[in-house]
Amino acid sequence: MTDYSQAIAQFDAAIAQAKGPDAAFGALQALVQATVGAKLFTFMTVDMEAEVARRAYTSDAANYPTSGTKPIRYDSWFDLVHKERKYFVANTIADIAKVFPDYELINSLGCQSVVNMPVVIGGELVGTVNMLDVDGYYTPERVQMIRDLIAVPAKLAAVIAAK
Repeated sequence: MTDYSQAIAQFDAAIAQAKGPDAAFGALQALVQATVGAKLFTFMTVDMEAEVARRAYTSDAANYPTSGTKPIRYDSWFDLVHKERKYFVANTIADIAKVFPDYELINSLGCQSVVNMPVVIGGELVGTVNMLDVDGYYTPERVQMIRDLIAVPAKLAAVIAAK
């Protein structure tokens, strides 16, 4: 078993000093990179009243900027992630293409697998952590690592980012 105590200690130190979304989600991204791995990392917030999602953090501002909002699409992905509060995992670009209209851009960035992790605080879905990498990357073992190592820190980062 790999020892992730140093990565967790670095996250703890960074999050203790974090003020605002960039610092909080930057600490979370560093934890993801040191443990699970992701070529592309974003955090999307959701406003169900306005029916929009907003990218609050990105590791690739050129291709996925944090400006603006996009309308919420009510589809199978929404049902799984928003209603059922389950992880969405796709390990091929064909599966990504079924739910993400920007699949060509995703593919051009060398990403053919994704995990979208719902972040629920106080019974409300506040956003999703989105991790993308190469074809077949998010194996059941890596998804379990996300559950074990990333889920709680993601909630903490979201709370700090919202302040």
